[in-house]
Amino acid sequence: MKMYLISDNLDTLTGMRLAGVDGIVVHERDELKEAIEKAMSDPEIGIVLLTEKFGREFPELIDEIKLERKMPLLIEIPDRHGTGRKKDFITSYVNEAIGLKL
Repeated sequence: MKMYLISDNLDTLTGMRLAGVDGIVVHERDELKEAIEKAMSDPEIGIVLLTEKFGREFPELIDEIKLERKMPLLIEIPDRHGTGRKKDFITSYVNEAIGLKL
């Protein structure tokens, strides 16, 4: 199975291509939706990487796809500007999930 990147900037795509991951750069909602649908229809793609910016700008589109489809996995990754998450986002997520303070 392959990974495929859908990015909002060329720098992230270039870096991932150096690691052997193919992808595309898109900027608009319609372009994003089309790129995701194309990646979802390819049976060789097991993981679709999205830059976090898309998750912030189009959460309804990303969440809808995550809820409806099991494969391929949609994973949000930081771009060249870093992550938009808090430093302890994993701990916070676990605390919410199990209801215990770690």
